[in-house]
Amino acid sequence: MFRRILTILAVVVLAGCEDRPEAGVAQGRSLEAIKASGKLVVLTRNAPTTWYIGRDGEPTGPEYDMVEAFAGHLDVEPEFRELATVDAILTALANDEGDLAAAGLTRTDARAKQFRFGAAYQDVTQQVVCRRDNVQPESIDALTGLDIKVIANSSYSERLARLKADGHPRLSWQETEQADTETLLREVWNRALDCTVADSTIVDINRRYFPELIAPMNLGRSQSLAWALPAGAEELEAAVDGWLGAFRESGRLAALQERYFGFFEVFDYVDTRVYIRRIDERFPKFRSHFGKAASEYGLAPMLLAAQGYQESHWNPSARSPTGVRGIMMLTRNTAQAMGVDNRLDPRQSIFGGAKYLARMKKRFVEAVTEPDRTWLALAAYNVGRAHMHDAQTLAREQGLSPHLWRDIKQVLPLLSEKRYYQDLKYGYARGMEPVRYVQRIREYQHILENELR
Repeated sequence: MFRRILTILAVVVLAGCEDRPEAGVAQGRSLEAIKASGKLVVLTRNAPTTWYIGRDGEPTGPEYDMVEAFAGHLDVEPEFRELATVDAILTALANDEGDLAAAGLTRTDARAKQFRFGAAYQDVTQQVVCRRDNVQPESIDALTGLDIKVIANSSYSERLARLKADGHPRLSWQETEQADTETLLREVWNRALDCTVADSTIVDINRRYFPELIAPMNLGRSQSLAWALPAGAEELEAAVDGWLGAFRESGRLAALQERYFGFFEVFDYVDTRVYIRRIDERFPKFRSHFGKAASEYGLAPMLLAAQGYQESHWNPSARSPTGVRGIMMLTRNTAQAMGVDNRLDPRQSIFGGAKYLARMKKRFVEAVTEPDRTWLALAAYNVGRAHMHDAQTLAREQGLSPHLWRDIKQVLPLLSEKRYYQDLKYGYARGMEPVRYVQRIREYQHILENELR
């Protein structure tokens, strides 16, 4: 059911720092008051690493999912209040306008003087982000003279100020209160800026949309992300920490991070640029086939299309040295089993591939739930169900779950090591290939969905 969303459009235009309203020391509502009201008021922002509306029109995102779980733990409903910037979120929190801020916030020394922070749930690294055909600074001194802009009153500006004070007096930058990090990344991509600074998770996602962006250097060691709470919210902090410990221990935190960030591991600049171009040039010819095949076999259309790109780059005449052919690269035997007469016919190939993937999904026990069922089925499509059976056996032997993709992808590469495969039923397999296969499909799906929004 769609949760009640209260959206506050915050556009703050200030003439200078002296005009900024001084933030008070917020006490926050007691845990008892939150439970009695039946709602948890959460301050957030609209971004792919926090809270956003998905393709189905429903709210989603890593922060959204965590808040939903925590609110459920408290037996209350979350009420999200979306603000435009981190600065606006922290100002609202200081003014007692929310119970907590869940917005990909870094715990910094300056912020810790004004707010409480829950336990850390993720580590990120601040990275300098530039355009590869513009500048590529690799040291703090190399930033001197560049046109750099960051979010005002952010962890980025705090870090730059510390670097300036610690031996880099010529370092300079601009600060903005009227944009978010994603907007500044777009400005760098458009060559309106030389560089900006962003968390590594934000960089990883946005490089898929703007492949010319690079992160030539880090600004320091990793930092922790955590929820910010009013200074007086001691009970709520204890509740957050207790819940998060159990959430982590249960594996749900790892599953959430796998869902949103697990496929951003290797970035291929050339491949991504070519892919974005082919979304315009090739995909329209086959989009209808992917949509109809996905509907017939209960699959996600963009996932099936992404798989088709991974298999053949949407080339209906594709052919491998081993004899697999067509958009979905079907073997002769698989094509016959799926009722495909002509593997080079785009429609037949797409429908045959969809039917085969749907069949793979049905070959896992009920304990394998989504999205893991889809990832395991894709891996089986690539390496074969027999080798996936061996991988599940190996997972059990190593104390891992045979039902979770995050565990299976750890053991799949071991299928190519003799000390492991010699004792397995189906023997040797190039186990790293299905891991990369699933990772790339997830990445292609993410980019495709963004490009078609």
